[in-house]
Amino acid sequence: MTKQPAKLETRFTEQVGIEVPLICGAMYPCSNLELIAAASEAGGIGIIQPISLMFVHGHDLREGIREIRKLTDKPIGFNALVEQSSQVYEDRMKKWVDIAIEEGVRFFITALGSPDWVVKKVHAVGGVVYHDVTTLKWAKRAIEGGVDGLICVNKRAGGHAGEESPQKLLADLKALGVPLICAGGIGDEAQFIEALEMGYDGVQMGTRFIATTECSAHIDYKHAILEAEADDIVLTEKISGIPVAVIQTEYVKKVGTHASWLAKKLLQHPKGKHYMRGYYTLKSLWQLKSASTKGMNYKDYFQAGKSVDGITKIESVADIVSRFADAVRAKAPVSAEAEDDVEADATTE
Repeated sequence: MTKQPAKLETRFTEQVGIEVPLICGAMYPCSNLELIAAASEAGGIGIIQPISLMFVHGHDLREGIREIRKLTDKPIGFNALVEQSSQVYEDRMKKWVDIAIEEGVRFFITALGSPDWVVKKVHAVGGVVYHDVTTLKWAKRAIEGGVDGLICVNKRAGGHAGEESPQKLLADLKALGVPLICAGGIGDEAQFIEALEMGYDGVQMGTRFIATTECSAHIDYKHAILEAEADDIVLTEKISGIPVAVIQTEYVKKVGTHASWLAKKLLQHPKGKHYMRGYYTLKSLWQLKSASTKGMNYKDYFQAGKSVDGITKIESVADIVSRFADAVRAKAPVSAEAEDDVEADATTE
């Protein structure tokens, strides 16, 4: 695949109105409002994860958005999980999306279902919708639903990872003609530049932003990320019934990574799968919240992706975004006009 010059101005930055093509991905349970605001204020864009904001961090959604607005007036985004297995949940998500729109949010990332109703609401106010995808099949369905861009979740991502490499996903999806965001495996500026040179319009990071001063995750969680290597990231079915990328702690080794035969059986049953998904959802909400807030004393799961290889210290969001942006600028080719100016200066001297 031919590389192209990395640049900060892409189709994505133009659509969303930001300076750096970098998304601080929505994370349950790690997306606290200070982290979201810091990512946007630094020039990228932070994404609200509503359940994290309300259930983990204790904010009313509308008031939480207003608190973020006190910290930054730059664009912020909203994560809408549009799975339709529960009518109660779907109705709540529609209410949450309405609140976000009313509070001025104009960038939405959808996942796990049909984005069409979100697209309709958001496009009506001039907003933009991207959708999480892992394969060409789901990407085509999202395009049919009217989305403006795609979050390409690859096999190096944390949480619910994809199955394809970043290169394969890009090759499969680039003909769709919409902006593509690389999600998974980006932990340092060299990997950021590589994704942009490959042809992606931006990058979404999650794990890198957990190990920051603004993220409220327990210090044990952050240190686990600093100490882990890519080979320490394993897929477990114990959290949600489908593979989730986590750090292989002693607890994970002890309990194993495979769902029980009964759980697998129920997940394949037309009616049983809804009950199992509900059970896993409630179980994971408590487990992940406890691990994030209580640390290693609560022997549970730390979600993370293979980007841990590039993460060596806890630092501020502003420093990360600035360093990544500066690395791209430093690598940008010098224009012919600029070269002429340099030669003229040298002659004058």
